[in-house]
Amino acid sequence: MNLSKIDRTKKLTTTGMLCALAYAAAVFGRIPLVLFLKYDPKDVIIVIGGLIFGPLTSLAISVMVSLAQMVTVSGTGILGCVMNIISSCCFSCTAASFYKRKRTLSGAMVGLLWGCGCQAAAMLLWNYLISPIYMGIPREAVAELLLPAFLPFNLIKGGLNAAITMLLYKPFVTALRRAGLLEPERSPEKLRPNLGTVLAALFLIVSCVLLILSIRHVI
Repeated sequence: MNLSKIDRTKKLTTTGMLCALAYAAAVFGRIPLVLFLKYDPKDVIIVIGGLIFGPLTSLAISVMVSLAQMVTVSGTGILGCVMNIISSCCFSCTAASFYKRKRTLSGAMVGLLWGCGCQAAAMLLWNYLISPIYMGIPREAVAELLLPAFLPFNLIKGGLNAAITMLLYKPFVTALRRAGLLEPERSPEKLRPNLGTVLAALFLIVSCVLLILSIRHVI
């Protein structure tokens, strides 16, 4: 077996593991945020896959995890599956595409921020178009929820995912290397969060948590 086949096998193994982790995060990590909308951290795993291997890997993981959700735990069928794929891809593929062009800490941060914005904007449109069908309510009712519910939900979701990604990426890649699933040259060396980045990520997480508690009238 030559080196390229070994590398492909490692990539497939790692991608499969990322799919399993993302599915577990989607099923067991759901937290209510705004009204009936729930947050899960699967996009953190999906975007890490994209930062390592590129945006096509993020796309593949998004599709596989969303299909698995559809046939196991989701009650929204194919429409919910499509919405999950669009949401995850807007965040993770955008971030991975930016980072692929500029493999630096600033490139990753800009990509994650653009991913947050792309996800929030896209989901406003797609919730307006698709949510009335699988929610069984008039489109006018969905339109009234776009700004007070769907927009803050997706901004909080994107902010949490971006911040958690910045904190977990380096330890995650290090663990993959130690397990022999990732070759040194396959992993970006320049994405090393400094103290300022860590503090900014923690500040963003705390801000999102406080905003969630405020929305839910806990504080």
